[in-house]
Amino acid sequence: MELQGKIIAVMPEKSGVSARGEWKAQDYVVETHDAYPKKMVFSVFGADRISRFNIQAGQEVTVSFDIDAHEYQGRWFNSIRAFDVRLVDPATVGAQPGVVPGSAFGPAPEAPAQPAAQPAAAADDKVDDLPF
Repeated sequence: MELQGKIIAVMPEKSGVSARGEWKAQDYVVETHDAYPKKMVFSVFGADRISRFNIQAGQEVTVSFDIDAHEYQGRWFNSIRAFDVRLVDPATVGAQPGVVPGSAFGPAPEAPAQPAAQPAAAADDKVDDLPF
């Protein structure tokens, strides 16, 4: 999935040691530009990705992410992990007509053309669609 918006918060980096070795993760908050803006917290896992994406507050980005959930002591928690973060030129935000930045659905489809009205049948025409 993808979401476009502005980075409004950069959370402190977290790190630890697991059976596989040392790990690092960092959370960010992105806000969409919809009529009713939405906010989403997403995580970037791995020191290499954190440094490669180099996400800063105030940047306009497109976030590609996966959603997953896990259970802990009878409660469920969502996890939103970014696998790609690309910078967006702020001048192009909202420049595409019909596309709402941050929308996962793209432009709205156009309404199909209405068929031409059929002329009313004359009284002497034997149009009968009754089954008996």
